[in-house]
Amino acid sequence: MKEFSAADFEALIKEWITSLIKFAPALIGAIALYFAGKYLINFIVKMVSKLMNKREVEPTLQTFLLQLIRWVLYIALFLTIVQVIGLPATQFIAIITSGFVAVGLALQGSLSNFASGIMILIFKPFRVGDIIEGKGQKGTVKNIGLFATTLNKPNNEQVIIPNTQLFSDSIINYSREEKRRVFILVGIGYGDNIQKAREVLLQIAKDQPLALSTPEPEVMVEELAESSVNLSLRYWCMSADYAVCYFNSLEEVKNRFDAANINIPYPQVQINQ
Repeated sequence: MKEFSAADFEALIKEWITSLIKFAPALIGAIALYFAGKYLINFIVKMVSKLMNKREVEPTLQTFLLQLIRWVLYIALFLTIVQVIGLPATQFIAIITSGFVAVGLALQGSLSNFASGIMILIFKPFRVGDIIEGKGQKGTVKNIGLFATTLNKPNNEQVIIPNTQLFSDSIINYSREEKRRVFILVGIGYGDNIQKAREVLLQIAKDQPLALSTPEPEVMVEELAESSVNLSLRYWCMSADYAVCYFNSLEEVKNRFDAANINIPYPQVQINQ
């Protein structure tokens, strides 16, 4: 085995220095390109952020899009630096693509929720603070995440619904429109006077301070049921006042029907012996 002499060591050092001198311009260019690219990326992200704020883009969607833009630009900068240094960029592109494919296959369910979250944030079927109903759950939207939406139910319970389930189902938004109609169904006995009951119900609507005068309230005969004649009281209010109007009117129906001697019959069941 040949011994490693001082001359061999000196030749090796010279070879390293020569390679470093040849590589130095590319290295300096890569470093300069990195700092210039970093400055440009921050500038682009700030400009996009200002544009999103001006157009009132949802904060959750804004954060996601800014991070996505930042990562895409940094990957493009990395591949550009690789080419400047002289390394084969195609191999790095193949590695990055393979990594994304592997992650996508491993997280199919999560990516489905993620995609649905993006669609919700873009098309805005509801916003934070809206009262909605979906997947059998009703509540106030507390948070719209990229993977799930959180609702606060009237009893202060939190419901977390995956975005895929929510977006693929029918959604009722009770807060989207400024006005909402109060609908109260009540039954009276067949022996009671329909016109008298109608006048009582209309007066309840007129006496409700939060009710809107237009459209005018109305009372309709909904059904001639087995045990009762079912009447419906309908009037309009602001969406924010709906709960107060509904429950106050429901209580008033019972009190005023009692005062007017109008019966609210029990369901009658006939038993054959």
